[in-house]
Amino acid sequence: MTQIIVGVTKDARFRKGHVVREEDIPVLLSMGKENLYVWEKQEGMLHENEAAEILCNATKNDHMERSEVKEGKIELKATCEGVLQIDLERLLRINSLGDVIIATRHNYARVKKGDKLAGMRVIPLVIDAAKMDQVAAIAGVSNPVLSIKPYVIRRCTVLVTGNEVKKGIIEDTFSRVVEKKLAEVGVSVSRKILTGDDEVYISSCIKQAVADGEEMVLCTGGMSVDPDDRTPKAIRNSGARIVSYGAPVLPGAMFLVSYIGDVPVLGLPGCVMYEDRTIFDILLPRFVARIPVTAHDIASLGNGGLCLKCRTCTFPNCGFGNGGI
Repeated sequence: MTQIIVGVTKDARFRKGHVVREEDIPVLLSMGKENLYVWEKQEGMLHENEAAEILCNATKNDHMERSEVKEGKIELKATCEGVLQIDLERLLRINSLGDVIIATRHNYARVKKGDKLAGMRVIPLVIDAAKMDQVAAIAGVSNPVLSIKPYVIRRCTVLVTGNEVKKGIIEDTFSRVVEKKLAEVGVSVSRKILTGDDEVYISSCIKQAVADGEEMVLCTGGMSVDPDDRTPKAIRNSGARIVSYGAPVLPGAMFLVSYIGDVPVLGLPGCVMYEDRTIFDILLPRFVARIPVTAHDIASLGNGGLCLKCRTCTFPNCGFGNGGI
């Protein structure tokens, strides 16, 4: 039985197995419990704790740890850094059964060790075992609904475009911003090349980086529609497979996603240099965890793709980028 004292406590005051004594009566009355009931387990029915264990089995995967069952609820936490991936279709099917709930963080949330991932329980004190059999069937034998993809990319090449930077007319501030964002997900810059706007040279640098075993290539700037913005063409000419040039995200509309083999080759628009958070922040963890990013993924980011530029930024714990599928 849960006791709630606003601003003081919300916890189980009486747990399973407690023998009620005379001194407990005032406490029970203060909790609004004027009657005590005896429950006897019936065939085909499961107690909330037993049901919670089934929900846990349906969701818990590698790189996760679970809590003890408490008041019919179990929580999952991450044991490593990475990206939370959710089978949204199966999660919806389970939550649509009625009387069972699994509440999670957003799909593709970046997580650190110790971060809470999900909480689950059933609504009634006892539930039909057949319904929990449905949960187990949806989850399958060895394919839980949740998974964590650890970060695996650890280094990348940054190509700084712009003749004005190569000639020393202005200082390169773009790569410093990019390095800071990469450090957030454990990636270091193995080499930085000032390429100018020579699209042939940019293409050759991309190909050389991949040939040398680089894990990711980032091209900064030159992504607009001006005639002297040549980065998109240079990426195409490198032999990269273009997934998407343009995205329904603001800031970040001119973002380019491509791959050479499984190596991400990304074109970063200028907004990455001066906006606090952009599409690069949304998608970077997925690339580092080697989660393939598709054109459908990019299109889905439109739902939640508008940054409100809040006075106090709480990204990634906000709506920006979290509406996408």
